[in-house]
Amino acid sequence: MLFYDFENSVGFWLVGAHQAYMRAFNERLAPQGVTFRQAQVLGWLAVEGPQSQADLACRMLIEPPSLVGVLDRMERDGWIERRACPQDRRKKLVAALPAAGRVFKRITQVGREMRAKATAGLTDREVETLRTLLARVQQNVQASEVDCETVGK
Repeated sequence: MLFYDFENSVGFWLVGAHQAYMRAFNERLAPQGVTFRQAQVLGWLAVEGPQSQADLACRMLIEPPSLVGVLDRMERDGWIERRACPQDRRKKLVAALPAAGRVFKRITQVGREMRAKATAGLTDREVETLRTLLARVQQNVQASEVDCETVGK
């Protein structure tokens, strides 16, 4: 018989919280006509600007072929475009188009609602403690900054 004390596992706590958060986030995005993966793409483009499909997949923790269908739908809907990379014509850069702004506004509204729901019942001090502790956990387990440019090469 296999045994592990999950009730004392930081990973188990984090995964459980993450899954519940993402499930609720997805449920709130669905009526907006947006998937979680589409929200991730637009979020990364907002933070990092145009980037290669491979870099996006790395940041989203999915395989590049899994991202293609998401990008195809987003391109069809006029949210993004894929253009040749000036430094490496083999790469395609993904960039947000103006129509994505309206979609991103809906996504950020859902994000604010989720933040309020997730922190309901917590004081401002507890929220700051949570942020600090999670940042410390991330720092403790992050061996080094992942360079999506070199992953898979």
